[in-house]
Amino acid sequence: MKTTWFITFGAVVFSGQLLASQCGAVLGHSMQQLNTRETVDLCAEYQGKTLLVVNTASRCGFTPQFEALQQLYQSYREQGLVVLGFPSNDFRQEHSDEARTAEVCYLDYGVEFPMFSTTSVRGRSANPVFRALIDKSGQQPSWNFNKYLVSADEQTVLHFGSRVSPSDPAFVAELEKLLAAGG
Repeated sequence: MKTTWFITFGAVVFSGQLLASQCGAVLGHSMQQLNTRETVDLCAEYQGKTLLVVNTASRCGFTPQFEALQQLYQSYREQGLVVLGFPSNDFRQEHSDEARTAEVCYLDYGVEFPMFSTTSVRGRSANPVFRALIDKSGQQPSWNFNKYLVSADEQTVLHFGSRVSPSDPAFVAELEKLLAAGG
């Protein structure tokens, strides 16, 4: 009986490690949630999903895009879309207090998609998710609210600048293509 339990436990641990190793450079990390001490294993939570990764800021002229991002998330999450928000002060437009950033996201704009702790998204200090996005797309964020569409297999990364609204028809068409190709 003990041998069977050990073999079963070993198989579960091994398969979990194998599954985690199947994530690419974008999802192969754990990140801290906004205004908490809890971390999220991105691979375990979002593997196989189409991603929209956005660098955000609470005090930017593009901050109202949170509304369109939330609408997009509500419209497409059942089809496999996950929006991931990364507040950043790289452009000096994010609150230094994460509680205030969380208030803007969750209370002012009703954000329900995952938001992570304030982090760098440019240059050598960029968090590992953004380093992977930059490597795959060839584009680093030039301002707040740059958008990266990532295919479910992490092989395709499309970059869109701040001025492209999440409701822009061309942007939505690209999103729908990625969703149709694999979730």
